[in-house]
Amino acid sequence: MITLSINGESRQFPAALTAAELIEILGYTGKRIALERNGEIVPRSTFAAQQLTDGDKLEVVVAVGGG
Repeated sequence: MITLSINGESRQFPAALTAAELIEILGYTGKRIALERNGEIVPRSTFAAQQLTDGDKLEVVVAVGGG
């Protein structure tokens, strides 16, 4: 079991996961998002390899179009 802080909210997951798996769980697959992990931007190209660990603090920002 791991605990992650996502946009200031503590959430628990049954097992370790990658950034890509988290994005899928959160329902953001295919959307334009930015991910910050412990204060550092995570490049989209590394989402699949980026293993999240217990206690990580994540910020997920979804780009919204408009004018």
